[in-house]
Amino acid sequence: MQRDDLHWFLTLAELEHVGEAADRLNLSQPTLSRMLARLEQRLGVQLFDRHGKRLTLNDFGHVYYEHAHRAQAELDAAGRELADLASPALGAVRLAFLHSFGARLVPELIAGFRRGSTRITFTLAQGSANMVTTRVRGGQSDLGIVSPRPAAPGLGWRELLRQPLALGVPADHRLAGRRQVRLAEIGDTDFIAMHRGHGTRTILDNLCAAADFRPRIAMESSDLVTVSGLVAAGLGAALLPLADATTRGPLRAAAQPGPTQGPRSGPVLIPLSDPGASRAVGLIWSADAVASDAVRIFRDFASEWGNRGSLSSPAPSTAP
Repeated sequence: MQRDDLHWFLTLAELEHVGEAADRLNLSQPTLSRMLARLEQRLGVQLFDRHGKRLTLNDFGHVYYEHAHRAQAELDAAGRELADLASPALGAVRLAFLHSFGARLVPELIAGFRRGSTRITFTLAQGSANMVTTRVRGGQSDLGIVSPRPAAPGLGWRELLRQPLALGVPADHRLAGRRQVRLAEIGDTDFIAMHRGHGTRTILDNLCAAADFRPRIAMESSDLVTVSGLVAAGLGAALLPLADATTRGPLRAAAQPGPTQGPRSGPVLIPLSDPGASRAVGLIWSADAVASDAVRIFRDFASEWGNRGSLSSPAPSTAP
C-alpha cells in the first residue's frame, strides 16, 4: 500500500461514484479512473464492481478499504503525536457535530473546557449524522457529537445526555392543548421532517414504524430551526427536542425553540408518551485511531460534563 493511494481510494470507496469522488478530490474523472486502474493492476485484483460511473466495493475492495482506513488513521495519529512532541503545551481537537448542537450545546461544552485548557484549539465541522460519522471514521475529525448512536462499526461511544422528544404542532392545531400525545393519534397528519441521513429523521421513522404507520412527509429540511418555523407557520407537525440539549434546569413542556420573527410564536411542543421517545446525544470516535493527549483530555471532560447535566435524567411527568 502506497501513501499516495490512501486519500483518493478512501474517498472513492466511501462515495462509490467516479464523478463525485473526482469533484471532491479536484481531479478529472479520467485521471481518477487511471489511478484506480493502476492500483488494481498493482494489486492483481479488481476492488470495485462497475455499473457505469457508479462503483460498488466488492469483497477484495472491502478488505483493502479496512486496511487503508487503519493505515490512514495510524498515519494521522503519528502526525498528531509528532505535533504534540514538538509543542507539548499545545494541542488541537477536530470536532464534528450536528447542526442543531451548534447553537448552545457545543459552545457551552467548549467554553467550559477552555476555562481549564486554554492552550488547546478546536477545528469545527457541522453536518448531518451521516456526515459526522463519515468524518470520524475517515479520520477527518477526532470526535463527533451525534444523535442517535450510529450503527456503523469501528466507533467508540459515550452517552452525554438523553433528550426527551415532543410533537411540534402549530398553535391552532387540534392537539395543541394536550399534555401528552401518542404518535398513533396523528398518523394522518402531514409531517415536516429532516432529510434522510439526519439523526432526528431516523428516530422519526423508527418511532412511526413502532406506532404502525408511515409518516406522510410534506416537506424536508436539513435544519431544525427551519423545521420549527415551518411547523409554526401551520404547514405540518414535526418531531422536535423537548428542550435545548444544553438546558441546565427543568425541562420545558411548552418551550418554543428557535428564533421568532414578528408576532408569530414558535410551535407548541407536546411531550410524546411513546416508548423510546427520546434521543441519546453522545460522543463518537474511531476505535482504530490513537487519540492525542488533547483529544483524550477533551473526551474525558465531555463525559464528566454530560454526567453533571440535568438532562441526563429522565424527563419529569407532564401527565394531568
